[in-house]
Amino acid sequence: MRRRDFIFLTGMGAGALVLPGMPGFGKTIDPQEALNPVDTKFKKELSDVGLNAAKAAGASYADVRIGRYLNQFVITRENRVLNVANTESYGIGVRVIANGCWGFAATNEVTKDGIAKAAKRAVAVAKANAKIGSPPVQLAPQKGYGEVSWKTPIEKNAFEVPIKEKVDLLLSANAAAMAGGANFVNSTLFAVNEQKYFASTDGSYIDQDVHRLFPNFTVTKIDPTKGAFETRRSLSSPVGMGYEYLIPSASETVQGVTPRYKKRYDILEDIKFATKQAGEKLTAKSVDPGKYDLVLDPSHLWLTIHESVGHPTELDRVLGYEANFAGTSFLTLDKWKSGNFKFGSDKVNVVGDKTQVGSLGAVGYDDEGVGTKKWDIIKDGVLVNYQAIRDQAHIIGLKESQGCCYAQNWQDVQFQRMPNVSLQPGKTPLSVDNMIKNVEKGIYIIGDGSFSIDQQRYNFQFGGQLFYEIKDGKIAGMMNDVAYQANTQEFWNSCSAVCDENDYRLGGSFNDGKGQPSQSSAVSHGSSTALFKGVNVINTKRKIG
Repeated sequence: MRRRDFIFLTGMGAGALVLPGMPGFGKTIDPQEALNPVDTKFKKELSDVGLNAAKAAGASYADVRIGRYLNQFVITRENRVLNVANTESYGIGVRVIANGCWGFAATNEVTKDGIAKAAKRAVAVAKANAKIGSPPVQLAPQKGYGEVSWKTPIEKNAFEVPIKEKVDLLLSANAAAMAGGANFVNSTLFAVNEQKYFASTDGSYIDQDVHRLFPNFTVTKIDPTKGAFETRRSLSSPVGMGYEYLIPSASETVQGVTPRYKKRYDILEDIKFATKQAGEKLTAKSVDPGKYDLVLDPSHLWLTIHESVGHPTELDRVLGYEANFAGTSFLTLDKWKSGNFKFGSDKVNVVGDKTQVGSLGAVGYDDEGVGTKKWDIIKDGVLVNYQAIRDQAHIIGLKESQGCCYAQNWQDVQFQRMPNVSLQPGKTPLSVDNMIKNVEKGIYIIGDGSFSIDQQRYNFQFGGQLFYEIKDGKIAGMMNDVAYQANTQEFWNSCSAVCDENDYRLGGSFNDGKGQPSQSSAVSHGSSTALFKGVNVINTKRKIG
């Protein structure tokens, strides 16, 4: 579990009573309440009241989002349950343009009177903003879709699965770790259901039912003679799927190292490997600093993609809108306009994608009513595009939004958020084993770890979970204390090979923060295993005394 996820989820374990006060969470509810959807006809009637009230107050454009956000946490440690919590947040957000400026207001009074009042407040906010004298909003054209719906293609709704079944699974995993010699183990299961209704003066009435799931654990082993400990976290990926993700399917291994999971995840198999590997890390040799060829597994590479490709290609960062909080980007508009900025080698092809089945970012329509799509960001190593929404599209000459607008909750205004940003598989058949056979001196890195990157997303350092030395084309044993350093352009230009689509897998972040006030979103990053030549590796072992 990454530090930010640990803080987030263990905070949930402090007690269900604290949840209603946190962003995105509302009252605690009985799990059965989560299975009763809000009537679509009622939501359309409410939306029309809000849209009409906004137009009557002077809005030239308006959209309404009626959101019901459900969250379920099951948190365990060793042989006990720390917490089970179910929350619901339900309300309405109204966004308008009046006198050329944005205005927004929200309410948890889900009535016709409540939405009318919110719409009028939003228009008043927009008119107040217009007095500042900023340039008028330019929205990319967007056709109305009429009444449409979209649902995450799940096989088994996680909220319908009895709590006991989930608790039993997590405690069984914990027991397997303890039987394998773990000193400590914790495991969690986090389920999300976003029931979102969008309506706009463009003529859209969009009903969506979005599901996400995140199972994970951390195993710790201690060597009391050395006063040392090591951990290994789960290799699960948070997904845009239902409970079927936890129904095991066949996994693969690379030279007997560790299992690789593609569409389904076996938590019991993974935790047994994790317990063994946490022990091996205690005796693994410390890395000698120097230049190495790096074979990066998708369970690791997703985070490098997220930080060094996903964030710097967000157009609002490029334009400086996030400079006060999240930073800016080295990928300035002049680099894109040149048409030949060499972001990476010709092996590097990166796409933005809000449609990929099973991904965290997959929806049918974004939070400003734009149908989602897939587009090139890096093509044959060259920067060709960014991530943009309706009021940004004209800046980079787009005729329509790319559909990556999102708000974490009904009470938050929607803004540009990262789509799934993924490295495309290589076009030539190549397995991981064959990639390793061509490496003389290298390190195979599995799982994400600590990272550091500057405010322009240029200079960085990444760690991992598992490190295996590669000697003359073979895995020679486990290593430890590994981190690699580079700048983004140098690193991606060192990419010399990417495995084919048979190795393609998703990783992702369940709570990526951005904005002021801060909002959290979930996003996946896919890739196949990739080879990077001659990367600088440092030893991270802390010396005492």
